[in-house]
Amino acid sequence: MTRLVRSLLKSLIAGCSVVVMATPALAGPVTLRSETLDSDGRVTLGDLFDGAGAAADLAVASRTGPSVVLDAQALQGLARRAGLSWDNPQGLRRIVVRAGAPTAAVVRGNVEVLTYSRSLNSGEVVSPADLAWVRAAGAPADAPDDADQVIGMVARRPLRAGTAASLRDVSAPEVIRAGDIVEVSWSDGYVTLTMQGRALKSATRGQSLAIQNSASKKIVEAIATGPGQAATGPQAQRLKAAGSSQLAAR
Repeated sequence: MTRLVRSLLKSLIAGCSVVVMATPALAGPVTLRSETLDSDGRVTLGDLFDGAGAAADLAVASRTGPSVVLDAQALQGLARRAGLSWDNPQGLRRIVVRAGAPTAAVVRGNVEVLTYSRSLNSGEVVSPADLAWVRAAGAPADAPDDADQVIGMVARRPLRAGTAASLRDVSAPEVIRAGDIVEVSWSDGYVTLTMQGRALKSATRGQSLAIQNSASKKIVEAIATGPGQAATGPQAQRLKAAGSSQLAAR
């Protein structure tokens, strides 16, 4: 057992806490959308960038009027902290986000399209009964080709019955909410240690979050693995690597 591992185990046993200072796994380069629009006054990374992945629902601004102006450098920093890489190749200084629904490119022809069989409110979980395949003349460019891509996800905005499903409609459900008491495990395959702490932010499965150790008050960086469950240490690093590989394969 290396000196580093012995040191980490000593810290865990003494204070039931270990801090993993790894930076967020990058989801790869993202590109600014040609139309920066939002439909509900809540400007998210998904409204601004193509390829935002799990960070798409992270809010970065609020729009109370017809538009809101964002500082490009500040946005770049927010994206980086969320695990996204935007190099601003155009050298933009300001980004204007206007009210409106993005216009998606459409795949045309006599195609089968997944649609919502009932209207859903924002925050509702999509179930198999909420979906139906129909024949249509066109489909959104990001239309799911498998219902499993949508089932179990949460509606990001109100969705009307009969509307063609789009991957932008939904986001992964949160398994941990800010303030929840979470059980955090550390395991190297031979030794497993656990602690309890309070989540300092919400997270979906596979996302990083900060947790404050209930006993020592130290901050633990962990990966959400399920409702009220998170992992740190070698297991968290494996989950980060697996997530990065899945994103790179897309």
